[in-house]
Amino acid sequence: MKLAKQNISVEELNTKTYQTIPSRIIEDGEAVLTHYLHNIHNGLSSHYKEDAMQVIKNYVEYKQENNISIVEEEAIQQFLFEVENVPFPTPENYSFKFIDLFAGIGGFRIAMQNAGGKCIYTSEWNKDAKITYRENFGETPFGDITKDEVKSRIPNEKIDVLCAGFPCQAFSIAGYQKGFSDTRGTLFFDIEQIIEKHRPRVVFLENVKNLVSHDKGNTFKVIIEILEEKLGYKAFYKVLNSMTHGNVPQNRERIFIVALDPDQVPNYEQFEFPKEMKLTKTIHDFLEKGKQDEKFYYPETHQYYPELKKIMTNKDTVYQWRRVYVRENKNNVCPTLTANMGAGGHNVPLIKDDFGIRKLTPKECFAFQGYPMENFILPNIANSKLYMQAGNSVTTSLVERISKQIIKVL
Repeated sequence: MKLAKQNISVEELNTKTYQTIPSRIIEDGEAVLTHYLHNIHNGLSSHYKEDAMQVIKNYVEYKQENNISIVEEEAIQQFLFEVENVPFPTPENYSFKFIDLFAGIGGFRIAMQNAGGKCIYTSEWNKDAKITYRENFGETPFGDITKDEVKSRIPNEKIDVLCAGFPCQAFSIAGYQKGFSDTRGTLFFDIEQIIEKHRPRVVFLENVKNLVSHDKGNTFKVIIEILEEKLGYKAFYKVLNSMTHGNVPQNRERIFIVALDPDQVPNYEQFEFPKEMKLTKTIHDFLEKGKQDEKFYYPETHQYYPELKKIMTNKDTVYQWRRVYVRENKNNVCPTLTANMGAGGHNVPLIKDDFGIRKLTPKECFAFQGYPMENFILPNIANSKLYMQAGNSVTTSLVERISKQIIKVL
């Protein structure tokens, strides 16, 4: 039977037309539905089934109100078609299960799926990141993980790996002399709660390099103490660079923490981070060919064009915009991509090509984060949002290398 896919879409659950009747709305209904459908062939579906079926029932009633005849089973099949026909579906043969917190646009998910994992739960609060995530994985993340109802959506299933590229909030260490600092009010506290309740075999965290030195090292010390002394994990941590450990020409240093539960991972001591590797790729492996859209180029009338033209003479590197001047990267790689580069920030990466001086395109920024751009979909949202998503993401190839090291000890 050919499915009339154009009549039904998960995205429709978010439209103003659909949401005009409050009684129809189930909190995180889109996430419930897509998580249910992703697990419809296994026991995990029971965790989401009741609310998912209510979402479907409400949706069918909505369509019928708009003179579109459809039954629940047909709706399920068409929704299922939509969530399964995506660039990065759940692997059919998986060897471990993970959850994806602070999921962003799915950098951890791509890496973990490539390592043989199945994602059983994901959360992300940013609505634009959710759109990108759904386009590529067919699954809408649940919302704000600081809310108890969102935490309650995590299945009571054995979790092999908890992934979290959590934002670094500056939190007070005032109570440190009393033992463990109170991490309440910070996002790490929410991770701590989830670890305590679900006891994943491994906790895999990523953050900015400065987390290590924040508040003279006290912040990081508290995080490690909570993981080890309070929660009973053994933590390994290391600052790694995408260009030295991910074979991606971006100078991007991040702190990675891998904490293993000795009771569930007996050979935890064998874990080690991936070793440095030779950078074999150049920026030209990540730049788009030919002339790009005119909006990315600096016109000769721009106030800074004379300075740009004078400084930017090398086509084999990416330059860094520093408010009112340009800096060349002598190592011929891309500077660290940042979340503010799309909003007129001071770190907009620039290149010189055969057609002029321009900014990196959003697609190029995603490529410099290791995303497979032959398949990865960039949704139709503002470029400023896409730049922010790329800057906030992890480098997928580096995370995949660490993931495979984790799997070795599992």
